[in-house]
Amino acid sequence: MEFDLMTGGLSWKESAQLATQLEGAGFSGMLFTEAGSVPWMMIQAAATAAPSLHFATGIAVAFPRSPMISAQVAWEMAQNTEGRFRLGLGSQIKPHVERRYGAVFDKPAPHMRDYVGAVKACIRAFRGEEKLFHEGPYYSLSLLPGAWAPTRHDFEDVKIDISAVGPLMCRVAGELCDGIHVHPLHSLPYLEKRLLPAVAAGAAKASRKAEDIDLIIPVFAIPGDSPEERARATQVARTQVAFYGSTRNYAFQFDDLGFEGTGERLDRLMKAGDIGGMASTISDEILSHFTLAARWDDMADALRDRYQGMATRIVSYLSMDDLRNNPGNLPRWGEIAKALRAG
Repeated sequence: MEFDLMTGGLSWKESAQLATQLEGAGFSGMLFTEAGSVPWMMIQAAATAAPSLHFATGIAVAFPRSPMISAQVAWEMAQNTEGRFRLGLGSQIKPHVERRYGAVFDKPAPHMRDYVGAVKACIRAFRGEEKLFHEGPYYSLSLLPGAWAPTRHDFEDVKIDISAVGPLMCRVAGELCDGIHVHPLHSLPYLEKRLLPAVAAGAAKASRKAEDIDLIIPVFAIPGDSPEERARATQVARTQVAFYGSTRNYAFQFDDLGFEGTGERLDRLMKAGDIGGMASTISDEILSHFTLAARWDDMADALRDRYQGMATRIVSYLSMDDLRNNPGNLPRWGEIAKALRAG
């Protein structure tokens, strides 16, 4: 089981410095989000500085970009990282796609199925396997003259993953993708009863094996040898769970766990701008379903016990915040990473 750090919004210099530190500590890789900054240059800087780490976008926003552009970027990243790159794509939500990017947002699962199919058609054309041709409900691609085709290289098996929460998108992942980015807001019952069956259904549709689809799982891991040591991370996680839970498409998990009405309360508080009230809504009992707290020496075993047999890569959601405030904890995070990789 690999152990990565989630980050984003760094300068190129910061990306390189952090990558060097993580590589030395024993981390497996870095996952870069796309929010205020695009991930590509940060990954380039990090990959150049840390030649053994693996990198992924988690996620790059798909619909505002042409599938050809995403395929070209992924092809170049795979070449220059010597195969240490995975393209993670996501739909984002309608307000961001329409009002921040000025792009079209339709039915996200069918749209993503067509998008991934188009990216894969581009990759096959780059490999020289076939002429570029993709004809779908959203994208039509049929022109790739030799002068515009990217250079062949030795790392052409480009992994393509998508983020998914609901059953339709999870089926798309199972049907078409190399991996699935699980949402940070997840419980074990959600994984076992909703996500995994949907991924398996998609895989069966394409005559694939569900176990061949990698699960990349961000985790609110909260290590510390006392409640006081865990206090900051616990509060950060509580606030983040509340934020994610205020989104209708994620809030069904509260109802599944028996906390009916939590999503509606969070939505009302979010609209009122009451961030403190949102965090207070997440009780310790609710929080325990979405986070994992353990002593430093026990965290690797706790992660392994919870995610063994499911996760290909564990992505630590809270490590970046902890390292900013407690840089001396890097070796302790590194011990968790090394224990998971060894196991």
